[in-house]
Amino acid sequence: MEKLRIGGAWSGLLEVRLDEWTVAMLREELARRSDCRPDCINLISAGRVLKDGDGTEKLINLGVKDNAKILATKVSVDLDGKPFKEKYMAEEERFKRLSRLKATADSLVTRHVDGAVPIEDFNLELENQSGEKVSLGSPTDQRAVMMGLMLHKNAKALIRKQKYRDALEILAMGEEAFSLCDQKVLEMVDNVSILQLDTVWCYFMLRDIARLSDAGIRLSKARQGIEHSHGKESSRLRIIQGGRYPEIALHLRMELLEGVIAYHSGQLQKSREALACAQEKYLQLQIPDEALSLLLSMGYKEHRAKRALRICNLDVGSAIDFLIEEKLTNARKREENLQRQKEILEQKRYGMTPLKKALDIEKLNYLTSMGFERDLAAEALRRNENDTQKALDDLTNPTINSSLQIYLISKKRKRIRQATSSVQNPVPAESVVGSEEQALGHQSGGNDNEVMKLAEKIELGGIDAGPSTPSIERDEEMEHELTEELQNADSYSDYDMDVQKEGEAIAEYLALLTAVYSSKP
Repeated sequence: MEKLRIGGAWSGLLEVRLDEWTVAMLREELARRSDCRPDCINLISAGRVLKDGDGTEKLINLGVKDNAKILATKVSVDLDGKPFKEKYMAEEERFKRLSRLKATADSLVTRHVDGAVPIEDFNLELENQSGEKVSLGSPTDQRAVMMGLMLHKNAKALIRKQKYRDALEILAMGEEAFSLCDQKVLEMVDNVSILQLDTVWCYFMLRDIARLSDAGIRLSKARQGIEHSHGKESSRLRIIQGGRYPEIALHLRMELLEGVIAYHSGQLQKSREALACAQEKYLQLQIPDEALSLLLSMGYKEHRAKRALRICNLDVGSAIDFLIEEKLTNARKREENLQRQKEILEQKRYGMTPLKKALDIEKLNYLTSMGFERDLAAEALRRNENDTQKALDDLTNPTINSSLQIYLISKKRKRIRQATSSVQNPVPAESVVGSEEQALGHQSGGNDNEVMKLAEKIELGGIDAGPSTPSIERDEEMEHELTEELQNADSYSDYDMDVQKEGEAIAEYLALLTAVYSSKP
């Protein structure tokens, strides 16, 4: 028996026989589990709609594999079928967009983790809560974490836009990406726990009571993960954040959702206790007008002022310190981004190593600090796959050094010829570089024959001439959608919540509890 991962109208693992089941059989089974008619179910797999056809073609023949993900959507049908067709087309378009998003995220992460020359003007890197660059586990772990974070940030943007259904799909993709990472690496961060919490929040906002059991499991995992990474009573987080309290809103949402699940599970006392804790934190986050007015009068924007006050537990002095520190941090990051953009341009100019990796600028700076000419050191590093010692050996070998210089001169000559080809009276390239070639002869100890043999070897392709950055098909719309949120995020973004909806939900469920208790004799 194979398994299919079903999402949408019904969610869970479904055991099937791919060589026996048809699309119609799968549709009927999902319709039964979703309590609707088979003609109300759409099935989408790998970006395409699964159609019944003649009713005899098996799932395996349609490219459906073990552990494949199937999106099952429920739509209403009227007599002429018009609403079905419209929703059917909209659902297909939506699924295609989600497939594009995942493919783009995978492409971005692969380029930025594998050490290739970035084709964008930015670089994706992992940072800790102090803003320091970190390397987590193996390249596979880094790729999984980076992709999970990218998709999670995109889902958070959709949650803010109240597109909870789309957010759930992307959160599921993010969870799948995180699952490819070593568990010990994931225990070091709280991102997976926050993703679980965001998933349950989407269930709640969609009022999806059918997922109550799944929500309870996810909340339990979220609490365990947050307590493990933040420490008991957030003691570890408090040290990292210098006494600040960014996690209060996170715990507020978690306790609210625990109260909601307990209420619908009939655990009224547990629900009341959880909601009471959530209400206490909600009141703790209500910002006094005087404190907000003071920060606004100092020129700070309302959103930043409110965030600073919440993170600093409403302490005005600490909030001002936080805002000043934040401004300095943002200025430093802008400088680092500009520097990185310059480095990317330089990497593109030098080309890739034989194994398609970008030149290591830090190692290049080390070699140039020893007195070697930058282009020469770059070429030595490029040919030696960024191996500093091998590049140093080549640079200190007179014969190889001369061959490197001849290669660079030939590149320069080619550029001059290309530049002068459009001019009416071009300057002969030989007259420009001739003196440099003569200088090379003196540097190589006058052994012109040996130098020229090496030069011929270069011209014939015996030494790698340095591949340029390959042309890659990009989905720039999806790239912008994925990276825009990342570029504007900081270490506090996951904790930055308005909590207005949480406050309304707390009041709603406390009122329900009061009504239940009042009705009891």
